[in-house]
Amino acid sequence: MAAYPRPPVNRQEVVLISDFELICDFQNLYLAHAAARRGKQGKKDIIHFELNLSEKICSMQNRLVNGSYAPGTYRQFYIFDPKVRLIHAPLYEDVVVQHCICDQVLAPLLEKRLIYDNAACRKNKGTHFAIYRLTAFLHEYYNLHGIHGYILKCDFKKYFSNIDHNVLKQKLARIIWDKDVLKLLFLIIDSYESEAEKGLPLGNQTSQWFALYYLDAFDRLIKEQLRVKYYTLYMDDCILIHESKEFLKDCLAVLWKFIADDVKLEFNEKTQIFPISNGVNYLGFHFYLTKTGKVIRKVHKTAKNRFKHSLRAMEKDFAAGAVELSEIQQRLCSYLGHLKHGHTYYLRQKTLREFVLVREAGTAGKKAEEN
Repeated sequence: MAAYPRPPVNRQEVVLISDFELICDFQNLYLAHAAARRGKQGKKDIIHFELNLSEKICSMQNRLVNGSYAPGTYRQFYIFDPKVRLIHAPLYEDVVVQHCICDQVLAPLLEKRLIYDNAACRKNKGTHFAIYRLTAFLHEYYNLHGIHGYILKCDFKKYFSNIDHNVLKQKLARIIWDKDVLKLLFLIIDSYESEAEKGLPLGNQTSQWFALYYLDAFDRLIKEQLRVKYYTLYMDDCILIHESKEFLKDCLAVLWKFIADDVKLEFNEKTQIFPISNGVNYLGFHFYLTKTGKVIRKVHKTAKNRFKHSLRAMEKDFAAGAVELSEIQQRLCSYLGHLKHGHTYYLRQKTLREFVLVREAGTAGKKAEEN
């Protein structure tokens, strides 16, 4: 056999960098900080962090390298949109570390493993991707089967609070070979419990990727074994469409057993099978298919009430001088931008007519003075 000369190798250019080294890299930590601070520069914890930026990042880097890093305590607060949720927000230093982990390891690794229709918290996807994906499914279904068919809507019972730590660790250990990265991820997982060895905090960026990957086997069961073509998922809220009600009943029985055995979860009372003609609530909109095949997206009643409540709150805050006009404009544009993805023209026109901002005398600059 002829011997072929080996190409010359420049050993200075061949540098193998582990995933853990990527996380500990000073430049990557700085980039994570730059991304984490975007739109939040005025917050006290970020200002304090930036007073000695290089020292803070070097200290963080050293503790990661020598294994002494540990997540700090969480700050707790409630949000009321769309329902009451308890948020556990990490310290800003931990936000930076998690941002670096997600950017350098979790996102590149998990992005290529998740199914296409897993829409939450991913680049070039999100709520609007899922909205138009379901719309396309309904159009395609109508062209093949008309308006007759069924929807299985699945919703998990307290999803984030019931994610099992040991199950999650086993799943991560199958795809992450760097033991130092696993050790760091396990520290973050164990830094919070809703009950013994269960739960992920809603304030962690890593929780989003953990929650996405936790149901990957569930997604693949639906797409690859049950062969359901019309399936979309946004975090723990999923929809299956099929012409046969009996088929969806069989699917639901299989899925109930799978989530109990594989991920130790349960569906809640919102999980049910109903005719396509009833329409379906998904991501704040009520989707329904007309007899002519048109897909209508109307704002769901609860979402509409939530929107009106937010507008009234903005009017009161502005009148009291608690917020400035620029902030009101940003929030209003965000609301209206989301509404444009549905059939909401008259709702938006009515909203703008009724939304009136009046500032009480002597309140101008009140927010600035308090800061």
